[in-house]
Amino acid sequence: MSWKPTLASADRLRAKLDDEFETVAKPQGLRRTSDARREQEAAAPTVDTGEWQRSSKQRAPARGRRAASVDGQAGADDGKPERKGPSLKMRAVGYLSRREHAREELARKLSAYADDAAEVEAVLDTLEKEGWLSTERFAQSLVHRRASRQGAARIVQELRQHGVDDVQVAELRDQLRATEYDRALEVWKKRFDAKPADRAAYAKQARFLASRGFAHDVIRRIVGDHDEE
Repeated sequence: MSWKPTLASADRLRAKLDDEFETVAKPQGLRRTSDARREQEAAAPTVDTGEWQRSSKQRAPARGRRAASVDGQAGADDGKPERKGPSLKMRAVGYLSRREHAREELARKLSAYADDAAEVEAVLDTLEKEGWLSTERFAQSLVHRRASRQGAARIVQELRQHGVDDVQVAELRDQLRATEYDRALEVWKKRFDAKPADRAAYAKQARFLASRGFAHDVIRRIVGDHDEE
């Protein structure tokens, strides 16, 4: 026959065990991890929820400072741009080494790399003294390149656009006029096989030579006089 404790005896046994558990001393240096965590939480300062913000918002002021620093640097650069690359004179020599330039033409090209016009003029003066730059030489070179394909009127117009002196333009025009017929005839032969047979052909050939800048009297000599009646 098995023995079963009564309810009263069970309560007395439970109370005794509880008393013995409370009186047991903890070993020195032994702490539960849960106890350590609770102590840290209790020691930590209370966080004001009103001051709480996301870490991305905390990083925003730093980004703002960096952006302001970059903008400030850009503003300083705009105030005084830093020049990079070859000097004005080296750029000018590079242009002149490819072909002859008029002074005005070269000044326009260099102005994109200069702080003021006086700096460009000083470089051009130096280049003329050293023989690098010559508007007269440019004019002669242009006439040589254009004469076999264009008439005097068109070449003279281009010379004036480049700022060539009027005296030199007049001299070159006279030289071109002296050879106008021969040059126009060679241009016409390369394009047409025979003189025009009707009004339409006459107008076509005359327009072609006129578009090249040849004089009207020279055109009539080449294509003939056409009676429009």
